[in-house]
Amino acid sequence: MTHHHHHRIALIPGDGIGTEVLPPARRVLDAVGRRHGIGFSYTSYDWSCERYAREGSMMPEDGLDRLREAEAILLGAVGYPGVPDHVSLWGLLIPIRRAFRQYVNLRPIRVFEGVDSPLRSAAAGEVDLVVVRENVEGEYSEIGGRLNQGTAEELAVQEAVFTRAGVTRVADYAFSLAARRRGRVTSATKSNGIIHTMPFWDELIAERAAEHPGVTWDQEHIDALAAKFVLDPARFDVVVASNLFGDILSDLAAAVAGSIGIAPAANLNPERDFPSMFEPVHGSAPDIAGQGIANPLGAIWSAAMMLDHLGHPEAARDIDNAITAVLAKSDVRTRDLGGTATTDEFTGKLLELL
Repeated sequence: MTHHHHHRIALIPGDGIGTEVLPPARRVLDAVGRRHGIGFSYTSYDWSCERYAREGSMMPEDGLDRLREAEAILLGAVGYPGVPDHVSLWGLLIPIRRAFRQYVNLRPIRVFEGVDSPLRSAAAGEVDLVVVRENVEGEYSEIGGRLNQGTAEELAVQEAVFTRAGVTRVADYAFSLAARRRGRVTSATKSNGIIHTMPFWDELIAERAAEHPGVTWDQEHIDALAAKFVLDPARFDVVVASNLFGDILSDLAAAVAGSIGIAPAANLNPERDFPSMFEPVHGSAPDIAGQGIANPLGAIWSAAMMLDHLGHPEAARDIDNAITAVLAKSDVRTRDLGGTATTDEFTGKLLELL
């Protein structure tokens, strides 16, 4: 059939189950692409902790230049025992996020029928929120250092960096997203305890809120907000947060939803000057790697987010509906969801429902 749209996708399977969940995501993309007249060509890169162990770096010198040719990047998972996590993070993910200005980390959280939340109050169809995390500055800056190592006077200084441009653009993204959803933004802050950066964050959020009069908003201190995520997750729509707060809240919210194994993430460059990157949240799970039993839903949902970003919301919705159906209507389940199905069997069932 003729493809009206063709997209170049870079694949970085990475480590552990990363290499097992990307092939199902590809199968789903190709199936839904056939239906909607969308074609994909894939280039796969073996950048990983294994490569680090072999060659001393997570990716080659010209890695970013190679990725720049792609329209989007689909990543499996990175991390392996024996390679410190900060090596894999700063050797691959963070350079990609920063070089490609992927300043929005988007983490949708849903309670699905058929996946019980650990919370009695979190019902399917009611909990549906998105964490919009600032992804390139904030608390994860490289500014700071350590002195007097190994002595009694040892110290470490870490500077958080918040810029007007950086906070403004992530706030605008959050308010625009809320306008397309249920029209409510919650800003995570800690301006009662963090004296410079957080009042600055609050001022800029309020400033941007004034430009989006159709969206209601409030702010919550991070400690109270964490409690409310657990006590009443259904009240939230779009939550905007700094790099650190967004990182923590999105994992907490995924656990509230009942499975971090199905949670997706998008690292977005909204202006499309650079490719965006899509990845499941679950990590490389070395304990089950190589057994063919990993849950592919995180990667498949990430692929749906990629389709949405590439301008194919109907195709993305087809995948979303198939995910909803396989969880609600089928008893085929991977082990982490209480079943016995292999990755292949589970993917097969989802493709059948698609």
